[in-house]
Formats: sequence, C-alpha cells, structure tokens
Amino acid sequence: MADDLAAANVNRSYQLSASSIAIFTFLLLFLYPKFVDGEVEALPFQATLVVMGVATFSFAFASFYYYGASLGGRVGNADRTLYARRGDRLWLLGCIVLFLAPSLVLFTVGLLPVASIWFALWLVYLLFVIRHFPRVQTAREG
Repeated sequence: MADDLAAANVNRSYQLSASSIAIFTFLLLFLYPKFVDGEVEALPFQATLVVMGVATFSFAFASFYYYGASLGGRVGNADRTLYARRGDRLWLLGCIVLFLAPSLVLFTVGLLPVASIWFALWLVYLLFVIRHFPRVQTAREG
C-alpha cells in the first residue's frame, strides 16, 4: 500500500469514527428519553447503540492499522501489507454495521414497512460486499 493511500485511509477512518460518535450522540439525545418513557421499542434501540459502538471502534482500529501501514521505512513491507489488510477488514466491518443502523432506528420508532425496505437494501449491500470485497482489499504480500 502506498504511503499516501495509507495516510488517506487513516483520515477517512478517523472521519467515519467521528461521524459514528456524532450519530451515537444524536441517538441518545433524541431517542433515549423516548426509550425511558416506553415510546420506542427497547430491543432495536439497544441493538442500534451496540451497532454504533461496533462501527465506531471498527473505524478506530482500522485507523490504527492504516497508520501502521503508512509508516514507510519504519515497518517492513510484510507488516505494512498485514496492517493494511487488517485495516481493510475493520473498515469493512464498520461500514457494514454502520449501514445497518438506519434500519434499526426505523424499527425502533415503529416504521416497519420502511425499516423492512432499508433492511432488505442492507442485505443486498452485504451480498455485494461478500462478492466483491476480496477483489478490492489490499493484495497479499508475495
């Protein structure tokens, strides 16, 4: 992985971590009072918070690995490739669960038809990723 690409991936992952934290905070500010009052479904609300936590930390760990891949001469090529591949996988995990969150929020507020469509689109995305991710992740050292 080129140094400039690895550095850009660090920045993108940090930005996605920050966005995930902002979404998490938004969920707490607006939905937690409704959760306490029993106005929203408890299980999807809590699942959404867990999903946002997984997304946030996946992006944060991806940033760490991409940073390791950007270190140039301080890290060997085999380690840089390993860090980049781990960063790719963590970034993907973060994206997958981040894209699940909207359907969970819609289930939380009781918009079942819309939530079902969002969930179906998420499943299509998941299948797309399973099929295409192996071709776009950092190539193995060898």
